[in-house]
Amino acid sequence: MAYNKVIGAVEIGTSKVVALAGEIIGGNSLNIIGMGQATSRGVKKGEIVDFRLASDCVHAAIHSAEKNSGATIESVYLSQSGSHLKGFFDKGEISVSSSDNLVRRSDIKQVVENAKRKEVSPGRIYIHHIRNGFFLDGRSIEDPYQMKGDRLEVGYWHVHGHEVKITDNIHVINGFAGLEVEDIILSGIASGSMVVQEAEKRNGALLLDIGCGTTDYVLYRNGVICRTGVISVGGDHLTNDLSLGLRVNPKHAENLKLEFGKATLDHDDKVEKVWLIGDLTIGDRSIPRKAIYQIINARMEELFTIIKKEISESVGRNELPGGIIITGGTSRLSHIADLASKVIGLPARIGENPDWVRVDLREPEYSCALGLLFYGLTAERSAEEEKPQSGLIKKMARIFNFS
Repeated sequence: MAYNKVIGAVEIGTSKVVALAGEIIGGNSLNIIGMGQATSRGVKKGEIVDFRLASDCVHAAIHSAEKNSGATIESVYLSQSGSHLKGFFDKGEISVSSSDNLVRRSDIKQVVENAKRKEVSPGRIYIHHIRNGFFLDGRSIEDPYQMKGDRLEVGYWHVHGHEVKITDNIHVINGFAGLEVEDIILSGIASGSMVVQEAEKRNGALLLDIGCGTTDYVLYRNGVICRTGVISVGGDHLTNDLSLGLRVNPKHAENLKLEFGKATLDHDDKVEKVWLIGDLTIGDRSIPRKAIYQIINARMEELFTIIKKEISESVGRNELPGGIIITGGTSRLSHIADLASKVIGLPARIGENPDWVRVDLREPEYSCALGLLFYGLTAERSAEEEKPQSGLIKKMARIFNFS
């Protein structure tokens, strides 16, 4: 039956909260009908540290999106980031049960349950169970049903997080006129759905979503997500480094980063200077471009070195011909793709949101929120299909006593 439904996407970031309203038409198409945003307060490195302040700015963004759209949001798809998020790979395996060795639906169900059986530590909860493929007698199989074999295996990348920090995010949304969270999606996964092409996912690629407080990364191989991670380094660290290194206040440091920031250092940059304020008032002074670039380069090189080390545990560089795709607000930094390519040793590009997205939302800092709407549409189209996470909201319903 054709129907219309208004869903919301909310990203609670370190610098700002973004809320989008999308209307699902006929169950298979989506119109973005409203957008609202507010400066983040009570949020540090992607995590809520002051519930009241965070609630105020989140509710302001949602209210603005509803006012802008002229519609009421019915449910929300919420992003999740923060260094508390961890992941691990695990697999399930069984012997095919039938005497003729043909894989039955019951075999598939059992092997999937086995793969998800491992419990996480007390105080932590699963967010995603991301399937990495079936294997039948060691052969990679997309769908093993009715195929013949003795041993069936399935691998999953499991993402889990701190229960209290996750429930804090959900509580913030619930406080807006009883609005409920439909699903939670890792920030990097949401962004990747917008800026990483399907061919890149199949070939192998690395998505970097560099925000103000954190960097989320997602590693794709053979068309699926095989690893995720969050590193507590982002654009705010560049501002802080400039403030300390140049002995300027954070506001001036932020302006220097936005106006003159560059991730690399060239020979021609060594002598040129820029003005701190530019109006020759008291306190204005000249600053060598070289000093700005050196400070930024050191921090970004450190970040890319950490990422290189983490992904090398899972995949070799020759297995990622799709290269690096960078998004998030800090991807605006000049020459950032050049530095990423140099340090990690892969071709790199800046991710672009699709052309069908309205012009004011095509900037890289909106990739995550747009991706959340994409997952909302996908869920509405095929509610019976397995989503990137499994069982989280049902567990949360028990925690909050949802009906």
